[in-house]
Amino acid sequence: MAQSYENAGVNLEAGYEVVSRIKSHVKSTMRHGSMGNIGSFGGMFDLSALHIQEPVLVSGTDGVGTKLKIAFAMDKHDTIGIDAVAMCVNDVLAQGAEPLVFLDYVALGHNIPAKVEAIVAGVAEGCRQAGCALVGGETAEMPGMYEDGEYDIAGYTTGVVEKSKLIDGSKVTEGDVLLGISSTGVHSNGYSLVRKIVADAKLDLFSRYEGLSEEKTLGEVLLTPTRIYVRQVLDVIRNCDVHGVAHITGGGFDENIPRIFKPGQGFSITEGTWEILPIFRKLEEWGGIPHREMFNIFNMGIGMVIAMPEADAQKAIDILAGYGDKAQVIGKVINGNNEIL
Repeated sequence: MAQSYENAGVNLEAGYEVVSRIKSHVKSTMRHGSMGNIGSFGGMFDLSALHIQEPVLVSGTDGVGTKLKIAFAMDKHDTIGIDAVAMCVNDVLAQGAEPLVFLDYVALGHNIPAKVEAIVAGVAEGCRQAGCALVGGETAEMPGMYEDGEYDIAGYTTGVVEKSKLIDGSKVTEGDVLLGISSTGVHSNGYSLVRKIVADAKLDLFSRYEGLSEEKTLGEVLLTPTRIYVRQVLDVIRNCDVHGVAHITGGGFDENIPRIFKPGQGFSITEGTWEILPIFRKLEEWGGIPHREMFNIFNMGIGMVIAMPEADAQKAIDILAGYGDKAQVIGKVINGNNEIL
């Protein structure tokens, strides 16, 4: 026991307990190419096992922002790790890459092993959904940096794609349809505004609200994990002519869909072609937010957008339905400015 370190607020024994608790969760994420090296200084993956001729590595890192504040208030920590994985793997997926490995970073003021285990269990669940291996991470106990009960989490992933199959938006052309895949809720963006709306409207996270959900409280709705689209979108990419993929994160439609366009291209979206989830209707109402502005902040019920020829759209919709995802054509690529009709 390092008594001097414990006197400074760091419990090494709790750290050892965390490692013991999370080993089974980490092991459950192993996949083809994994090299079982948990406990080493670096995580390893055997890229040669995939037999890719011209591999391009695509990496992404992200956190879950102030959605954490909702988790703190609800004292619910078993899904926030899914969000951390989703934000990273959905990004590299947009380049057509298959996520291979994931690393997490959890920093907290006081190490509570059961809480850290719940967080990492969520990370492991996200990795299983994405088909990537959790090959390492860091739990940092930092007394004085975080309020009691609070923490931060971030993640990092590396994926791979055959160079000839890299999706970079260069094939997107006028007339391509935009296929929208439904989101599960607010996902992990816009929570600074969400929290302001909740505070200003004096809403209770532990209450149910008419028009939102009969079964879930507001807090439970807001903690709904970000959808992970990896397996189903990779299946679409393998079987359809995909020209571009946009992950709808911070900045909503206006910031993210144009990231796959060439100069001069824009989108024409037809509202009503998909379901705008009740949480967005209520946030707009409670916050008095202009309707058009909502599309520049939130995903509005669409978590991923795929640009492709119209001829391939129905095939893609059918593939996605097989994974339980609702998808529909929500618009098209145009030459000109973005518009939502």
